[in-house]
Amino acid sequence: MAHQYSDPVGETRLRERDETIRKEEKGHLENPNPEYDDPFGSEEFAEVKYRTLTWWQCGMIMIAETISLGILSLPQTVATIGMIGSVILIVGLGALATYTGYVIGQFKLRYPHVHSMADAGEVLFAPLGLPRFGREFLGTAQLLFLIFIMGSHILTFTVMMNTLTDHGTCSIVFGVVGLVVSFICALPRTLRKVSWFSFASFASILAAVFVTMIAIAIQRPGNGVVDATRKTSLASGFLAVTNIVFAYAGHVAFFGFISEMQKPTDYPKTLYLLQGTDTSLYLVAAVVIYYYGGSEVASPALGSTSPTTAKVAYGVAIPTIVIAGVINGHVAAKYIYVRLFRGSDSMHKRNFLSIGSWVAITFVLWVIAWVIAEAIPVFSNLLGLIVALFASWFTYGLSGIFWLFLNWGNYTKSPRKIFLTILNIIVFGIGGVLCGMGLWTSGEAIHNNASKASFSCDANQ
Repeated sequence: MAHQYSDPVGETRLRERDETIRKEEKGHLENPNPEYDDPFGSEEFAEVKYRTLTWWQCGMIMIAETISLGILSLPQTVATIGMIGSVILIVGLGALATYTGYVIGQFKLRYPHVHSMADAGEVLFAPLGLPRFGREFLGTAQLLFLIFIMGSHILTFTVMMNTLTDHGTCSIVFGVVGLVVSFICALPRTLRKVSWFSFASFASILAAVFVTMIAIAIQRPGNGVVDATRKTSLASGFLAVTNIVFAYAGHVAFFGFISEMQKPTDYPKTLYLLQGTDTSLYLVAAVVIYYYGGSEVASPALGSTSPTTAKVAYGVAIPTIVIAGVINGHVAAKYIYVRLFRGSDSMHKRNFLSIGSWVAITFVLWVIAWVIAEAIPVFSNLLGLIVALFASWFTYGLSGIFWLFLNWGNYTKSPRKIFLTILNIIVFGIGGVLCGMGLWTSGEAIHNNASKASFSCDANQ
């Protein structure tokens, strides 16, 4: 049995920090990865092994997790704030998300035991004497964020079913079907098994987006009218910005993904594969669909074409609607599972306790996600609330804190350090602005939208 390490930020680690920084800056940082630091312990004789992902498999999982629901809201964002501002924001926030993702990788290599935001919170708050508070605070936030994303996928599943069946039955029934399908697909315990789903997910969203772009280019409901800039209210404009932020909001799961890689030092390649793919696809899809769809383009964007074409698009999008949610659900369940069995052989067994615990955790999380989906039945409003509460920090703000923590005492060591210090303070500030403004705008939007009732049988197409 692997030794359980209970004090991840002891005095020894703090004394070793300066030496580690020097090695990192020279490009000589190696993953120390002592057995007690690894979240899964020794897997030499394990029945179930977790550290099995190659860098490209991990990259495909990250693509499947990230490029899904977010892309469906971007054309409406362009329609709200105009072409020029949207292009700048999509590229700019994508570049910033790449940097913040890289910082997460640096933090993981420095502290190999970190498997979740909860572990990172324990590290951050330990020097203040509050490691337990840090663990519970960020761990709870991570879990809630993932559950909200799971809920957004169930909500999209009901929209898809209503579109395909012309509202063939009560929307609550479709939500329950989405719950059951997602739960069944989330039953594998290792990401390697889930990774094979990711190929279908990416192919699915790619096909759906191309079907939508081709159809909307033929039908031209917007007559090719393009607004370079648009006058909009602060609330509407900021809610549109939160949709772009959500499109890059995969960072919350990165610690877990890196933990199951065969070589965590390959993570930068994984990150660049993700960010290059999603930024390019977001830009093309948002601009093309808006150009031909016009100011009344729908969110999700698959509904912007004729009813028949929308059905085709939603039909081919079914895998990504389900699988991207399943990946987030897997990360949420794995967080609880690792906390329960960390340092125990049960994690690597195929017995009633191990399998039964995983099934029970997964089922409860998906039921909670279904409740959230029924409570907030408007897609764009749910995305705005998720971004304000969680993505603002997990994608941007927290990475600024991670960098400042890793480089404590070295902020003015060189011009490069001074620049990065300023950059990361700005990153932290961006997280705060997104959180505060996002809560206001999404709360106002949910309050003002009286046309969609919670737990309603009405169609939410």
